Amino acid sequence: MKKREQFKRIINFFEGFVILALHIAIFAFVWYGSYVEQLEIPFFRKGDWAVIGIYGLVLFLLISLYGGFKIGYLRLMDVLYSQILSLLCANLFAYIQVVLISRKYLSALPILKMTICQIGIILVWVFICKLIYAALYPPRQMLLVCYDRDPDDMIMKMSSRQDKYEICDIADLTEEPLEGVCDMVADYEAVLIYDIPAYERNVILKRCFTESVRTYVTPKISDILLRGADNIHLFDTPLYLSRNKGLSGDQIIFKRLLDLVISIPVSVILLPLFLIIAFLIKVYDGGPVLYKQPRLTLNGKVFNIYKFRSMRMDSERDGAQLAKKNDNRVTPVGKVLRALHFDEFPQLINIIKGDMSLVGPRPERPEIAEQYEAIIPEFNFRLKVKAGLTGYAQVYGKYNTTPYDKLKLDLTYVENYSFWLDIKLLMLTFKILFQKENTEGIDANQVTAVKGKKE
Repeated sequence: MKKREQFKRIINFFEGFVILALHIAIFAFVWYGSYVEQLEIPFFRKGDWAVIGIYGLVLFLLISLYGGFKIGYLRLMDVLYSQILSLLCANLFAYIQVVLISRKYLSALPILKMTICQIGIILVWVFICKLIYAALYPPRQMLLVCYDRDPDDMIMKMSSRQDKYEICDIADLTEEPLEGVCDMVADYEAVLIYDIPAYERNVILKRCFTESVRTYVTPKISDILLRGADNIHLFDTPLYLSRNKGLSGDQIIFKRLLDLVISIPVSVILLPLFLIIAFLIKVYDGGPVLYKQPRLTLNGKVFNIYKFRSMRMDSERDGAQLAKKNDNRVTPVGKVLRALHFDEFPQLINIIKGDMSLVGPRPERPEIAEQYEAIIPEFNFRLKVKAGLTGYAQVYGKYNTTPYDKLKLDLTYVENYSFWLDIKLLMLTFKILFQKENTEGIDANQVTAVKGKKE
């Protein structure tokens, strides 16, 4: 198993190379066979190569961004979805490229036929690669090490990927000696360290390193703060610098420019859609179209967020609470809006006003944030940057992700912020728009996303 692990990256490389080469070859066939002869100004050979090369580069970047090459890492359906989404975007770009080069609208039928053929190839490719991966890399035999926190939630998450992980044993440090747990490490292919005290974690980590055993660790908040620190090389001792001040002045300026450059044109383009949505909401029950609600943003400032109303007008007669699974307060129009995230569009107004940013931690309601802070005092660490329309926790988490895990995701964004990270998250947001699990509400017996005691 360990020898095969050394070749996993090579196998993944060749799998990715094959599918990318097939896509490029098919596009080259369509370009030469359907479009070259229709160009009024013929391309020289290098010009044709450039068009094909640009298509390949765009497709490669999109598949890499959306995770389409991650066979074995992502679920089978996620890989399929990522591959097909990347392909559709790249082929749309290719047709725009054809139109610009030809200086007139040519038939899109060759591109459409090409797309259908490519999707068929993707289905076969993903299935074959999955069989290869399953044959070469069976689920890892894992040891889970926990302390005083119930590991059931983590076990359930790991069990959702039975193709990749198999938790064979659980070692509870409240019941077993540290030395005995360390001796167990070598008997497994991987160890999952689940929120244990720092001293014990360090001892087990070092033992895993000594035994060359793969280790998975759920990070603490301090770990995430350190991950965003700078390496200082002023002395002969490694030093980390964590500034802990949120964004710098130049980052604030560039972030604001990005917000305005994107949100203003998008608002103008989507105005007809806004009017249609407003009409449907008004016709259904005659109530207000927009819903205003106090939320928290940078440094705890309270502002009114705007959303298209998706629930009944009396939806909070029993007090503030998050949306639940199969929530009967959601109107028929609201179900569609929430499934497509269209109810969030009016927040472009908040972005233009400067209350929010395109990317950042999702703004929480003051009364719900207060409940979270009573359990997790660090929850207000998220307020080092402006609240966002989308964010790290929205892309990599879900609507019902626990507050503690959401805090970790948001802090990962705060501590690793860059202009390009915002661009990446915006593009990844497009990928999750149609994934149902990202809009899944909390359980019916919950009022907030808290599931238990503080982690």
